[in-house]
Amino acid sequence: MVTKIWSQIEKGDVQPVYLLTGTEQHLLDETIKRLIKAVPGMTSSDVNRFDLEEIPIQAVLEVADEFPFLVDHKLIVAKNCSFLKATDHSKEKQNHQLELLEKWLENPSPTATVVFVAPYEKLDARKKITKKIKKHAVVVEAIALQGQDVFTWIMQQGKDKGIEFDKRTAEFLMELSGTDLLTLSTEIDKLAGYLAFKGTVDINTIEQLVTRTPEMDVFRLTDLFVNNKRAESIAVYHDLIRNGEEPIMLASLVASQVRLMIHVSNLRKKGYQQQQIATTLRIHPYRVKLMMQRKLPSLEVLLKALDNLATIDLQLKTTGGNRQRKLELFLMNGL
Repeated sequence: MVTKIWSQIEKGDVQPVYLLTGTEQHLLDETIKRLIKAVPGMTSSDVNRFDLEEIPIQAVLEVADEFPFLVDHKLIVAKNCSFLKATDHSKEKQNHQLELLEKWLENPSPTATVVFVAPYEKLDARKKITKKIKKHAVVVEAIALQGQDVFTWIMQQGKDKGIEFDKRTAEFLMELSGTDLLTLSTEIDKLAGYLAFKGTVDINTIEQLVTRTPEMDVFRLTDLFVNNKRAESIAVYHDLIRNGEEPIMLASLVASQVRLMIHVSNLRKKGYQQQQIATTLRIHPYRVKLMMQRKLPSLEVLLKALDNLATIDLQLKTTGGNRQRKLELFLMNGL
């Protein structure tokens, strides 16, 4: 996991070559930030940055092998390593001399750390250069964190900021903010600042400071609606309207949540477990966990809710009048 590599970097264990791969941009950026912090005397402006769509790899290697000037150790970031994925070489903008890179990897510069960034879902494992760089580099996989890894990441981020989460508070933070790492990181920074970068995070502090995402509020609204908790669902609805959300969009999002509940309910009846359901539906396991923690209404009730939502959606799109009031009356009537 990426947090293990971060811990090694923080201890000063900085290696000559790193390969950052995957599409979770926050993890890519955070790894580079930690390397900058770990190299003595290094600042962001001191980093040598190259775009390999504009500069050939041999130019990067030349800089890596040059003796450092004004600093003891260089940090070089080479992004867009498209030669590591399955591509049509005729479309490559640069003539990368990969044989030079293969040779260099066997004996990298002792006075530089080179970070190769390949922000792609998948690399071409058949390529010689891919095999070579994976053999000689510390590989950081910046992929969406799953399940327990998200909790571990939240607690590690808190620790880095001087504050402490337990599993309960980490889970509650996810309930409010979702699983986007950049959003979570922003909220953790906010909590750390409020606590003066020390102490333990509690539920009350999270409730007071953390901004709920519209998606999580829609989940709450849907959960309350299908369980006929009318007053509570109306209160959440009013909060969403005050935050500028449109009734038509809300009706569509609630319908999407109900459809998801139907799929989860059907798969549970077939014996699927949380991770299997998440994989099948291509959603984050935590969303499945939230649904499985609750007693979902019967399939008949969910289908009725979906049918009613289709009716109100049509009314919102084709008739005049106060749209906010139309959806509010719909929620008040319940199922």
